Amino acid sequence: MTPAAEPEAELPALPVVFRPVVTRVVLLTTGAVVFAVLTLIAVLLPSQGAVSWSTGDRAAVSASGLLAWGVLALLSRPKAEADRQGLTVVNLTTRRRLAWAEILRVTLRPGDPWVTLDLSDGTVLAVMAIQPGVSRRRALADARALRALAEAYGTAPREDGASQ
Repeated sequence: MTPAAEPEAELPALPVVFRPVVTRVVLLTTGAVVFAVLTLIAVLLPSQGAVSWSTGDRAAVSASGLLAWGVLALLSRPKAEADRQGLTVVNLTTRRRLAWAEILRVTLRPGDPWVTLDLSDGTVLAVMAIQPGVSRRRALADARALRALAEAYGTAPREDGASQ
């Protein structure tokens, strides 16, 4: 998103949560289906005959479905929560709280898997909650809203050189 080509974003009402809802629904539903199918297979496995399955074997098949569901639940975890004090970014295994002044720039370039934040300490933080993979239009709107919040509540200089 280049500054010259993007429309002005309205400030969303705070607090606001950014989350890839469709991705989350697909991942959690897929996890539930995988668990249910593997549990059904575990129940239907023969207990006698040429190949017999013990209770432990059946439990292991069902537990592998539960493990798959857990991994998909972990992948559905990303979100970003904005309030007047700052932004909380929750990615797969990390959670980071940022004050608005720490966010220098919000970026979502063509081909990026998610939004990135340039921070005042010189690092870059991925915001996996805003990802254009499923809904590009929604991701662009969320990125613009997050950028507008960072510019409105942050004290860092804006890209155009104007101070706040």
